[in-house]
Amino acid sequence: MEIDPFDDAYFMRQALKEANDAFDKDEVPIGAVIVLNQQIIARAHNLTETLNDVTAHAEMQAFTAAADFIGGKYLNECTLYVTLEPCNMCTGASYWTQIGKIVYGASDKDRKKVELKDLLHPKTKIVGGVMEDDCKDLLQLFFEEKRQ
Repeated sequence: MEIDPFDDAYFMRQALKEANDAFDKDEVPIGAVIVLNQQIIARAHNLTETLNDVTAHAEMQAFTAAADFIGGKYLNECTLYVTLEPCNMCTGASYWTQIGKIVYGASDKDRKKVELKDLLHPKTKIVGGVMEDDCKDLLQLFFEEKRQ
C-alpha cells in the first residue's frame, strides 16, 4: 500500500505551524491552510489582537488569501484545514465561499450553539478530529499560560 505524503495529517501539520505562529504573537493559537489540488494556496492564523479586529479569525484570513490566489470568491474545489472547529461566523463565511471540504482538528463543544453541518453549504464535506490531541494541547497550553 502506497502512503500519500499529502494526506489530511500532512496539511493539518501545516495548519498547526500557523497556530504556533499565532501562539508566538500572543494570539489564540488557531491556524488554517487552504488546499487546491494538493497545493497550499493560503496560510493564515488568528490576528484578532494584532489587527484589533474580532473577525480576523484564521479561517477568515485564509478565505481572503485563497480567493485572491485563485481570482474568484468560490472555493468549491478547495479544502480548508483548521486546527479548531470553525465558529458560527467562520462557518457562515464558508457557506458563502462554497468551500468543498472542511477538515478540523479539535472540537469546540463549549462554544457551539448550532451544529456545524446546519450552517454549511449543502455540498461541503466535513471531517473532524484530525490530529485532535495536538490541536487541543496547543490551545490548552495557551490558556493555561494566560491564567498564570
